[in-house]
Amino acid sequence: MRVVCDLGIYLDSDLMMRTHVAKTVSSCSAVLRQLRSIRRSVSDPVPKSLVVTLVLTKLDYGSATLAGLPAVQLDRLQSVLNAAARLIYRRRKFDHVSPLLKELHWLRVPERITFRLAVLAYRCQHNMAQRYLTAQLQQASNVGYRQRLRSSSSAMVDVPRTEHVTISGRAFSSTAAHVWNSLSTAVQSSESLDIFRRRLKTELFERSYN
Repeated sequence: MRVVCDLGIYLDSDLMMRTHVAKTVSSCSAVLRQLRSIRRSVSDPVPKSLVVTLVLTKLDYGSATLAGLPAVQLDRLQSVLNAAARLIYRRRKFDHVSPLLKELHWLRVPERITFRLAVLAYRCQHNMAQRYLTAQLQQASNVGYRQRLRSSSSAMVDVPRTEHVTISGRAFSSTAAHVWNSLSTAVQSSESLDIFRRRLKTELFERSYN
């Protein structure tokens, strides 16, 4: 299987991102091992700051490209997030992790991916993104066959028809459209990016843990 690296993101020939996920998990796990060696020597706020800076940034880098991956791939990334939470709270490997993630106010991996796609979609809707991205999202009201539908009068965007679910179905034009259309009107209509991010995280947090 051929693999190319572009801007730190590893792309497999079948676009299933196995190499990128494997390298991300390996890199994050190495950092967590180093942090465990000093956990007893530092005060409680320090590990959290180090995890956010050294682990979560790696976990989230390029995560929008992971939309639509099989659960088994995302579960590998979630295991890193779980291990990081247990490290911060000095819990054992098999201790229940959901209460820890909620206490940290961390989104789970699928919602973290959704968050980044949604932010990109918001930027596209408000001409704050690169043109090549903005051009891929069209308001439903601007698409001929949708103009008479009820969705054409809302903030919904058009979801393009795809022939190949595992490849074209994971394209930005499709995944971002699905994510945007799944958001509540209150989130979609946010007056600024900062407000959008706050409302978005609240909505995704509720989805993740309720």
